[in-house]
Amino acid sequence: MDSETLEGKLLIAMPGIGDPRFERALVLVCNHDPLYAMGVAVNQPVAGVTVPDLLRRLEVAPSAHAVPDPVLIGGPVDRERGFVLHTDDYLPEHSAAVMRGVALSPNRDALQILASPNGCPRHALLVLGYAGWGPGQLEEELRRNVWLTCEADEELIFSSDHAGKWARALAKLGVDAGLLSAHAGQA
Repeated sequence: MDSETLEGKLLIAMPGIGDPRFERALVLVCNHDPLYAMGVAVNQPVAGVTVPDLLRRLEVAPSAHAVPDPVLIGGPVDRERGFVLHTDDYLPEHSAAVMRGVALSPNRDALQILASPNGCPRHALLVLGYAGWGPGQLEEELRRNVWLTCEADEELIFSSDHAGKWARALAKLGVDAGLLSAHAGQA
């Protein structure tokens, strides 16, 4: 596991993770190397804040046809910083590939893709903040079974059913979310 990159994989928080910020979180790993790992949660909406609302606050005029998608909490680090996670059919300057078909754009110019009426990219999420790990920290959490990993796919990442993403990710592994417990037993 230590030499394998997790970039482009989904981390599935296990029940009892011990950090309420990650309860039932589904985190897409955007960068993973020996010194650092970074990801964004794709299933934790900010209560009562939509993408058009936030665009207007940032003085970016949303399209008249803008869908009121929720803004997501990407993680606990630097929550004032926004990222646009999107399909790679549109690549603004400074976009970084996360996995085949998906890119992450960290700059203000990327907000224009959310305001655009032209339907490009096919899918996009606006996330505030990110999850970050230092050298070996994520690998240690994986050894302690804090996270499970699964292959990411466009449908799971960009689905509008944020509440159901966690259980669907577990189901990809053959795990029934209803059978998981936050308490470990003893044999």
